[in-house]
Amino acid sequence: MIHADGPLLTVDVGERSTAETDIDALLEAYVGGRGVGTRLAHERIPFDADPFGPENRLYFATGPLQTSRMSFTGRMSCTGLSPLTDGLCSSNAGGFMSRNFLATGYSAVELVGASDELVGVHVTDEGVEFEAVPDLAGATTEETLEHLAERGLTADHTAIVGPAGENRVRFASIMTSESRAFGRGGLGAVMGAKNVKFLTFEGDSAPEPQVEGEVVQEIHKEASESSSPMKDAGTVSVTEYANSVGALPTKYFSELSYEHAEDIGSGAVIDHKYKKGTCSSCAFACKLPTRDEESGLETEGPEYETVMSFGSNALVDDFVSIMKSNELCDQLGMDTISCGDVVSAYLAANDAFGDSELIHDLVEKIAYREGDGDLLAEGIARCADDLGVENWSMKGMEFAAHDGRTLNGQGLSFAVSNRGADHMYAEMYRFEYPLVAPAQALDRDGLAGKAERLVEAEDENALKDSAVLCKFSFSQMDEERWEALLDADFAELEAVGKRIVTLERHFNNQRGMDRADDDALPYELEGLDDALDEYYGLRGWDDDGTVPDSALPDAGGSPTPADD
Repeated sequence: MIHADGPLLTVDVGERSTAETDIDALLEAYVGGRGVGTRLAHERIPFDADPFGPENRLYFATGPLQTSRMSFTGRMSCTGLSPLTDGLCSSNAGGFMSRNFLATGYSAVELVGASDELVGVHVTDEGVEFEAVPDLAGATTEETLEHLAERGLTADHTAIVGPAGENRVRFASIMTSESRAFGRGGLGAVMGAKNVKFLTFEGDSAPEPQVEGEVVQEIHKEASESSSPMKDAGTVSVTEYANSVGALPTKYFSELSYEHAEDIGSGAVIDHKYKKGTCSSCAFACKLPTRDEESGLETEGPEYETVMSFGSNALVDDFVSIMKSNELCDQLGMDTISCGDVVSAYLAANDAFGDSELIHDLVEKIAYREGDGDLLAEGIARCADDLGVENWSMKGMEFAAHDGRTLNGQGLSFAVSNRGADHMYAEMYRFEYPLVAPAQALDRDGLAGKAERLVEAEDENALKDSAVLCKFSFSQMDEERWEALLDADFAELEAVGKRIVTLERHFNNQRGMDRADDDALPYELEGLDDALDEYYGLRGWDDDGTVPDSALPDAGGSPTPADD
């Protein structure tokens, strides 16, 4: 099996020390990216760790596909213990950093400990430099990039936390390539708790291409020639359709469609998009650089999820207002889904839907934990009672769009996902709109037979996050192409995904999560109990949603765990 190449670099920001570990055997068992991060986190983060404590760790990792120049490979993974869900979480970001990370010669970088002063960490193939940066306290993404530009470093070398990360906002993101985010799960707050303002990566030690051949060229050609509507409007291209079938959360999840969806959907994006945007080496070019000519506001996005969270869910029909919310989140370093949903909860509690001025004020207050923003920075699960609103979260994570009350398989996915209410963990919505070929489509209603498809989708997405491959490659990928790219039988590759999902679940079990956390949707889903039984049975887990010792993967060539 083809896998990532290079040692693990451990960076202890408290001790200002580094160490390298050979993890070839682990890479062979887990490919790279999320797989390697999950295996290492499972072994090295204590099960009773405080997400904000020095014992928590962050793992940045690439996969073997980053050695190619194939489309859909401009991404990488970050894994750690989430302060939002209190469980293990991997987040995934696009942009251009992955190739600069690869150039350091490492397959994974582990961030441990906590610094006694605000610090930046420069990782190169010649060593690691720690830079004290007290003057960057509270700096935005743009302000931090201005500082790094003085060293000749561009946005494509960087992983940055904004004020939200420094202030431990539980849904703080890690920003890279200026506007791309390791968004879900609050890993930016973990980096902030370690008192690390930024990481940079550069070098000239990238491994030789491991993934080559005809399939690479075919996929790149198909990406270039694709007529997908995502090339014009990105993920926002699904807005009007989701609205028409009743899957667009609206008015803090109290409704399923928005009468002004057309004002904030595809047409609005196309009207404001002023150039093409993409990730490293990708010909699909689905990103959304947008500009409002009247105000001069520029941002990248908003994507569909942001159109939901700051648009329909907040009853905002002004696309420029949503652009501004998106840009504020990028500059302050916050996940737009969680932030927008939390703001919508506040609007619901105060009968203030549609108040754009209030929304933008709240976004800033959350990042700096000022006034009501201090409460909202804790996330919906921790502030719903104080606000007097329903708790629209799963395992502590705010809901993404693609509503499970209409797309019932997606509802099941939200329920069992180890990451919480995240749409990308399995992407069951693709089969239920559907956005796939008719032979793969599923009825939206009911859960019969969907547990098996969900297991397959979770496993394949775990593989994608390890390889590392963009989820939007689904039209280009099949079993034969996976086998050709990674030189392995597909059953062997599926087993990698199963090991990852099982390790995530086992870690979370040790922190007290079980079936009760899966059976906690804020709405009724007929047949959920039977579907949970079927899902656990397919996974080889116990009926209470826990992983028995017999289902745990073996060590898989893991190195000796680091000292705590």
